[in-house]
Amino acid sequence: MSRTAATSVPLHPLLAERWSPRSFDDAHAVADEQLAAILEAARWAPSAGNQQPWRFLVGRRGDDTYKGIFESLRDGNKSWASGASVLIAAVADETAPHSAYAAYDTGLAVAQLSLQAHALGLHAHQMAGFYPDRLLSAFDAPAEGFRPLTVIAIGSNAHADLLPEELRVRETATRERRPLEQTFYNGTWESPLELG
Repeated sequence: MSRTAATSVPLHPLLAERWSPRSFDDAHAVADEQLAAILEAARWAPSAGNQQPWRFLVGRRGDDTYKGIFESLRDGNKSWASGASVLIAAVADETAPHSAYAAYDTGLAVAQLSLQAHALGLHAHQMAGFYPDRLLSAFDAPAEGFRPLTVIAIGSNAHADLLPEELRVRETATRERRPLEQTFYNGTWESPLELG
């Protein structure tokens, strides 16, 4: 299903066509080479002082890591995320010298991971609906200094008709973003940046 964004100017297809589906093919498996490329993309993200403050828990459908990550999800995400081939939990290491930027840098790594997945014909859906404490305890992770930021479902897209009605409506709704002039400012706060 094409979900290309209606942008105000042309964007690179990796950006314009990337979206976050909820309907995943539960028979699909991500190949080792694909998963390696997705993780390598995250590894090469920029970070303050090259501290690389990201840590990732990576689970493939059927393994214990996948089950542990899945059990940390809130019910709304559990209702669809089980179809994903891979679940990845992104955790910011806030013990590093540049820890004030750990969440920002981890977000950059997740963005690169998501774009690489899309470049490989896969989809990634980031989720905030999970229990961080449950996730950390499931993997005996340190409770201090490490902050789970998101769980990412990765896999091959399936038809929206497989979703419950409420999610199907969200899956097929028109993609929207706030207009440029309500987001980018110049001169004073909320004074729209004028282009062209």
